[in-house]
Parts: sequence; C-alpha cells; structure tokens
Amino acid sequence: MKITKEQILSHGLKLDEYRKIKNFLGREANLLELGIFSAMWNEHCSYKSSKIHLKKLPTKNKIVIQGPGENAGVIDIGDDDAIVFKIESHNHPSFIEPYQGAATGVGGILRDVFTMGARPIALMNSIHFGSPDSKKTQNLLNGVVSGIGGYGNSVGIPTVGGETKFNSTYNENILVNAMAIGHAKKNKIFYSKAKGINKPVVYVGSKTGRDGIHGATMASAEFDENSEDKKPTVQVGDPFTEKLLLEACLELMKKNSIISIQDMGAAGLTSSSIEMASKGKLGIELDLDKVPCREKNMTPYEMMLSESQERMLIILEDKKENEAKKIFDKWDLDFVVIGKTTDTNKLVLNFNNKKVADIPIAALADEAPQYDRKWKKFKVKKNNFKIKDLKKIKTEEALFKILSSPDHSNKSWITDQYDQVVMCDTIQKSGGDAAVVRVHKKEKAISISVDSSANYCVANPRTGGKQIICENWRNLISVGSKPLAITNCLNFGNPEKPEVMGEFVECIEGMKEACEFLDYPVVSGNVSFYNETNSKSIFPTPVIGGIGIFDNLNRIIDMKTKKTGNIIIVVGKTFGHLTRSSFLKEVYSINDGPPPEINLTNEKNNGLSVLNLIKNNLVLSCHDVSSGGILVALAEMSITSMLGLKITRPKKFSNFNEYLFAEDQGRYLLEIEKNNLEKIEKMLKKDNTFFEVVAEVQNDIFEVDKILSIKIEELYRCNNQWFKKFNAVN
Repeated sequence: MKITKEQILSHGLKLDEYRKIKNFLGREANLLELGIFSAMWNEHCSYKSSKIHLKKLPTKNKIVIQGPGENAGVIDIGDDDAIVFKIESHNHPSFIEPYQGAATGVGGILRDVFTMGARPIALMNSIHFGSPDSKKTQNLLNGVVSGIGGYGNSVGIPTVGGETKFNSTYNENILVNAMAIGHAKKNKIFYSKAKGINKPVVYVGSKTGRDGIHGATMASAEFDENSEDKKPTVQVGDPFTEKLLLEACLELMKKNSIISIQDMGAAGLTSSSIEMASKGKLGIELDLDKVPCREKNMTPYEMMLSESQERMLIILEDKKENEAKKIFDKWDLDFVVIGKTTDTNKLVLNFNNKKVADIPIAALADEAPQYDRKWKKFKVKKNNFKIKDLKKIKTEEALFKILSSPDHSNKSWITDQYDQVVMCDTIQKSGGDAAVVRVHKKEKAISISVDSSANYCVANPRTGGKQIICENWRNLISVGSKPLAITNCLNFGNPEKPEVMGEFVECIEGMKEACEFLDYPVVSGNVSFYNETNSKSIFPTPVIGGIGIFDNLNRIIDMKTKKTGNIIIVVGKTFGHLTRSSFLKEVYSINDGPPPEINLTNEKNNGLSVLNLIKNNLVLSCHDVSSGGILVALAEMSITSMLGLKITRPKKFSNFNEYLFAEDQGRYLLEIEKNNLEKIEKMLKKDNTFFEVVAEVQNDIFEVDKILSIKIEELYRCNNQWFKKFNAVN
C-alpha cells in the first residue's frame, strides 16, 4: 500500500523527510514504519531543530558523572553519593487534559530518575498560566495543581517547591514543567546503552493501552482551535502502580542483572527500544504478540506508539530472567520477555508470525534530521516612555499593588495541596529562595531551585538567558549552599519561524556565557518547541532547575528575619533599572524596554562573598533581590517573620521609587548582628564587594523614613488576599 501525502502530513512529517525515509528503507514504508519514523523524527524525541545549538552549552566539570544524553543527569556530591535530576515539559497534554497531563508529567520525570538507579527524594515544578481573570485559567490551574499533587502525594515523593506565574501569552498554551531529584550511589548508576547479542529484552510494569498514541507527535505541533479534540493523545497515569514499579526496579538493581534499562516515555516502546539499540550500536527484534495489552485486538501500530504509563524496557544478563521475574511477580507487575538484542543494527518487529517492520536503527536515531534553521538576530527595543513622565504614585500604594498581584502573592493555596514533608527529609520547603532536602540518614543536604525568565527573555533573549542562570545561582547561595549544576527546560514557539529560532539561539548563547563563567554545567534537560496557538507564540520561557550542596547542616539559612535590633545590608549596587520591572507592570501596566544588564563578574564576586560570610556564621537570614526590587524583597522577609523593618531613606536617588523598586541584578539582602558589621565590612572590602546598610529589624512596623509606614499585619493580608479573591470570583 502506497503511503499518501495526507498520511505523511498527518504524522507530522514533511514530504522531503518522507523521501529520506524511502531512501533509508529502499522502498515505500508501511503505515507502522511511518508511525515509528514519525515518533522518532519529531522535535520532542529527535531535537532536530535544537541539537546543534544545545551542543554549545557547557556540560562537564569535575563533579559531573553523566551529562545530557541519558534519562537524567548525574553529579557527584562526595562520599560516593550522587544526585540524579532532570526537568521536562508536559505542556500540550496539560492544556488538553490538565489533571492527567500534569500527573503523567510528574510520573514521567520520576521514571527518568529512578531508571538511573536513584531513589527519588524530591519534586519541583514551574507552571505558567494565562490571564488570571479568565475562568479557563482557573480551571486549568485547578486541574494542573490537582494533577501534580495527586500523583506526587500518592507515590510518596515530596513536592518541595516551584513557581507559578500568570501572563496572557499563555492563554492558549500553558506551561507545565516538572523536575525530579533522586539520590544514588555513584558506583550504582544504570544506563540505557544495550550490550551483547541475544540478550533478553524484557517488558515490565503496566499493560499497554490505547492512551497516549501520538503523544510525542502532538507535543511537536502547534495548537489550533481544535486542540482540545486531542484528548486521546494524553496519557493516563496510575501513581500507585508507579510506586510498585519504582520499588521493583530498585530491588532488581541490587542483583547485578541489568545490562540496560529505559523508561517507556515519549513514543513508548518505539523510543525505548530504539534508543537502547542505537546507543549500543546493536539491533533489536521484538515479538509484539507477547506485549501485555489491556485492550483487545491492539495492532502493532498501537502497541509501538502507545504512551501508556508506568512501563520500562530492560535488557538482562543471560539466565537472569527467572530471578528478575520473581521480583516483579512479588510487586504484582507484568514481566514478559518480548525480544532480544541482535547484530543486525535493525529494528525488526514480528506479529502473527509475520515481519511487520524492518528499519535500520541508524535511520531512526543517528541519521534523524538535524536542521540548522534560519534565525533572525533579535533587535532590542528602546523605551517608549520616560520614567519622569509617569504619573507619581505613593510608594505604599505601589508596594501593595505588587505584593497583591498574582505573580507575587502568597502561593500557599497551591503548595499546601502538595505533600512537602513525606519521607521526613524536607528541611526547608516552598516559600523561600530554595528548598532544602536532607540526603537520607546523612549529615548532608542539597538545595533545589526552579526559576524562569520569560519577561526578560522576550525583551532580550541573550540577556534573559544569562539572567535566569544567575538568578537560579543566587537562590541557591541565598540558603547557604554551593551551586553545583543545572537542568533546563526551554519552552519556545515554532522553530520554523526565524524570529522564534533567533530567540532560542540567543537565549542559548546567554545561558552558555553565564554557565561557563560561573562553572555551572548543564547536565540534563528538555526542549519544548511549538508552544503556540493559531500562529501566536508564547514568550520565550527558559526554565532552570538548579542543585546546590551544603557542607554543614548548621549553615542552612532562610529569608526569615530573626531578631529586633539586627541590621539588613544589601550586597551589590543599585543603579535604578526600572524597565521590565514588576513596578512598571503592576502599577502602570507598562511592560516595555530592555531588561537589566548582567555583569557576570559582579554576579560571581557578590555571590561568593555572600557564601563566604554564611560559611563564617555571620549571616542570620538572606534573600536575593529580584522581581520587585529591594522594597519587595524586604517586605517578603518581614512577612515571613512577622517582624518589622525600619528602612534607610535612600540618599543618592531623587526618585525614591526608582531605588526601592529597581531590578538591578546580582544583589542580596543579609540580616546580620550590629556588632559584626565592622568585621563584615573588612571582609567585603577585601573581596572588592560593594555593600550598604538598608534597614534595621524592629517589632511590627514596616517603614521607610517619611515615605511609608505599614503594620506587618497589613502587609501579610495584602500578600495573602489574591488567591482568596481568585477562587471566590471564579
């Protein structure tokens, strides 16, 4: 049967790509083979538009055990311990079916981590929604949050933090990025590379159904008005089975039976089998009659492209099948030998005693298309306004507007739906600069932060790329940890558009520069393209998940001010940069002009100076200055502790708001004891690090001399009212 043009296009392939497929096969493809190529050649699996640019990112240093290319990245944290982590997107599925889309996003990223031999210890997320005054936004938010909590809580992994943001750019294309972190022994890491000939290929976990077929292809296409008709492409998760699968896999990993192991994630049995064979330069032959199915009369096409959840593919050592099967029987999971490795370098599929597919592995993997797409250099826009021409507003009113806005308001309504303390190793949960989780049964802990930079990136992708790396780095330092490495999830529009590709390329360049300068390697990640609906793209939204390490559990700090009479200093200079600020956005509805510049030398110097002060037990609390500027950061510290602050009136600025709300980068607020000021001053001068005193801790009044005076209870109410109103109105 000849493949039609309509069939080719409906599978997300271009006509010239199908011509390449015919050349690889030396014949027409059948429908099953077309589906397999479609799955392996889409953006989600092949990274065909991004691969050449991703190679620019630094991925190695002395602590990196495994960088990009495996299920998750692995870093060495000493004492034979390793941290395994990754972040991935589940954007399109979550828009179509918010609960299951978000839930299976969590399930998928957990499998990426425990596939490597790590026990998951924490989850994080970055979720972005459209206009907050929309009923649709409320429905999507409720569904996504319920899905994240429902899956994570049920499988017993704490969700310790993340971020939630709102902007109309996400009205028809929300972002749901999930991060998982696991702990393993560095000499017990498992990989997906197949080895050996005639080794048994084993299917384990749940049965295969018809849910999620063409899920990866759907994730590599833009939306239109019919997007919600794609619900059958969304997977359905079962966290209780995931828990069984996790425990069974970790138990088997103790037996020295596994040659390679791969999660059946995007593109299911197709991608898992091909990736294992490709990495091992081997072939693989599968008998599809043996695939456990939960629905009758499933075709080879459906089996190979199903993205049913909670499944793994394992290649075992010879004569280990019985031992392994006993483990999976114990956990009440399917365990079936469905194939073998071969020396043919081909994917061969058999069904009903017939060969139904015969494809060179290289054609599906190494020879998949890679595009150096045209891209347009970004032109930074100048300000269309002057700060001095804006209508004057009282500082108190501006502060209230920012603290009560959707992006800055207290998110406990969301985070309280997540179990943040299950496993009993959570030291610091959501609400601060970074979460802190103890390495189980050890006097060791890691910090975790997830951050995004859409507002800065849309104004200057290169600067925005640098900024989000630096902000993530600052957040980890702010709790007293040394930043180690990152994972990224890069959410962009249609890469076939030169302006979108330009945003991506320049964002990568900015990230590269910052990562190299800070020695902050990228060890894993994900690219999510085609985040647009009816040709309208989202803002470029890079999301960064960072990991830090504490050398002493006694040096973990938070942003909560501790005692009246202590003083607050700011490390880093304030120049008064207001364009792209929360002040202009929330007060004047202006979102224009360039973002603040990033001075990497200052970022590194200021951060290391702060970390040195913390290590010398001179810092009682710390908070980085980011969105909203100094005044908002100080207010957040006060609200957290319910202690007031007497803030020093700025002397160098005629426009006080320009100082108080500026978003200049590289700054930290530190609470210190007065009697340590002189010592700290000497240390910072030695490091050539600028600082100044900005406030003193007092009882219950938050004030700036002759500018504002507010009771802490008022600030608290202001910061906690938005979600109450949001749920009441909608």
